[in-house]
Amino acid sequence: MKPDPQITDILSQKRHILSIEFFPPKETSGVPQLKEIAATIGQTHPDFVSVTYGAGGSTRERSLEICKMLKADQGFTVMPHLTCVGATRTELEEIIHSFYDEGFRNIMALRGDPPKGQSSFQVHAGGLQHASELVTLIKSLHPDICCGVAGYPDKHPEAPDLKTDLLHVKEKILNGGSFITTQLFYRNATYFAFVEKARELGITAPILPGIMPVLSLKQAQRFCSDLPSELAQRLEAAGENPEAVEDVGIAWAMEQIHELIQRGAPGVHLYVLNRARSALALSQAISQNLS
Repeated sequence: MKPDPQITDILSQKRHILSIEFFPPKETSGVPQLKEIAATIGQTHPDFVSVTYGAGGSTRERSLEICKMLKADQGFTVMPHLTCVGATRTELEEIIHSFYDEGFRNIMALRGDPPKGQSSFQVHAGGLQHASELVTLIKSLHPDICCGVAGYPDKHPEAPDLKTDLLHVKEKILNGGSFITTQLFYRNATYFAFVEKARELGITAPILPGIMPVLSLKQAQRFCSDLPSELAQRLEAAGENPEAVEDVGIAWAMEQIHELIQRGAPGVHLYVLNRARSALALSQAISQNLS
């Protein structure tokens, strides 16, 4: 299969880029629906898409199949996720080789969250402990793979402070990471402060902001410890009407995207939870901001 372009090459074009995240369905029966969603999202012409990774075999094989499907059916440049969870070094090497053999030249390298039922990350026997080690492994096997890494604008929950967390991000970049995609945030000031502190520490890699339109007040409170009061008020006013709540989430995300682009963010990464309506609306907002 024809190799994908490296995301670093896309970023080097000095234009705002759009990326969208997909997650594999838990059951095979959900694949046809995902195909329909992918076809709709294809109308937005994203620069690349990413696909989350089920650790411990939960959706591991399906993740690869979804990556292949998105590449073959929609012609997307696809960035598979890969985590350290539930795999030995040898198993990770096999997965990396399989990605490479299918033409994937971009991988999002993550440590990964603890599996369901575990309160903290546990190193798998014979496995890796940190995302920085995973980046090193990927680059040692295939130097031409572009590695994306994660950044936490509010700091990683396990980090004692933001500076310590950013030093870990810097290590991932020094080990071969090419760009940073942030976790979601609802205050743009948090992103800009994160970028400023990263630059002060000598991190020069592009930092792509991650945006997710909220689908409920409880969801927003679960994902974000510092939820803007205005957003909370809008969600409360929407009540239990799912469409009204989604409209609030899309509108807030549009406001974020407008400011991010106007103030120099390299683009936007959308966490839309396989929701085509949100992806279409927000992609349109990005196009309008660039026109």
